[in-house]
Amino acid sequence: MTPNPIDLMVNGVQHQLSVESEMPLLWVLRDVLGLTGTKFGCGVGQCGACTVRIGGAPVRSCTLPVGAVSGPVTTIEGLGTPEAPHPVQQAWIDAQVAQCGYCQSGQIIAAVCLLEQSPSPSPAEIEAVMTNLCRCGTYAQVRTAIARAAAALPASGGQA
Repeated sequence: MTPNPIDLMVNGVQHQLSVESEMPLLWVLRDVLGLTGTKFGCGVGQCGACTVRIGGAPVRSCTLPVGAVSGPVTTIEGLGTPEAPHPVQQAWIDAQVAQCGYCQSGQIIAAVCLLEQSPSPSPAEIEAVMTNLCRCGTYAQVRTAIARAAAALPASGGQA
């Protein structure tokens, strides 16, 4: 395949890339842009380790061709900083969610998207929307962190 010019907005920065349009977004993020917070898990869009936000929705980046991206992409690197973490990231820290931590970037992105759509989600909503897999089984801590983040976020629909 021949590389194509691709314009991609990632974490508020516009990038002009020369990559094959069928290259999965995950590999563009990791290998071309050096944003390694988004993880490769299963490679078939089931586990959610590769979840990024595109236009407000959680998307599994391992199966999405970069040429099909329509909208700005937010990765875990675009949410907060170590000095000023996003409220969801802070809730993850406070609830001690991570064990191995591998799936957490995708979990956090999915939680941010959930809270943007439903600022005060019920336990049933959290259960239905949070489909990311965690081998360590920290699902109870994930639910706790989402509830804490919902309480900490302004009432503007989950936006920090």
